[in-house]
Amino acid sequence: MKLVGHFISLFVVLARIGVGISFAVLIVSVMVQVIGRVSGSGPVWTEELTRYALLYLVAFGAGLAFRSGDLVNVDVVCESLPGRIPWLLRLFAAIATAGLALYLLAGAWRFTSIGSMQTSPALGVRMHFVHFSVWLLLALLALFAVLRIVGMLAGTEDGAPRNTSEDLS
Repeated sequence: MKLVGHFISLFVVLARIGVGISFAVLIVSVMVQVIGRVSGSGPVWTEELTRYALLYLVAFGAGLAFRSGDLVNVDVVCESLPGRIPWLLRLFAAIATAGLALYLLAGAWRFTSIGSMQTSPALGVRMHFVHFSVWLLLALLALFAVLRIVGMLAGTEDGAPRNTSEDLS
């Protein structure tokens, strides 16, 4: 049981690192863009890099948002139901989320592979690196949904949205 908790914590930390790096790239890119516009010589590549950093920020953050309950949810209805029904609904929602994300992975991979024939106009980056963010979002969302399912079935969590500070302990 404790191993499951450590496994979940590992992926939470890795996703947070991804969010942090993406956010840092976004901040630096926007700052360069703003300073460039003020000085009258703003580099063109900052627009693209800002968009790409935002895509990766969302990709890394979607699973964390699922875990913390920050995604759209109907807790008001579910949690007011009696007995074990809220737990079953949370389990069903996690199974449905994992299933849909896993189903979409193949299509997202085809979308990613199309990008190998394209490059971005300003940065010259192969677009499959950018398109990969869509696949990563689905993979991490599926992973966090599966981790919720495993945690619920193992008894290490009840599937309710978690306070993010709980993951640090």
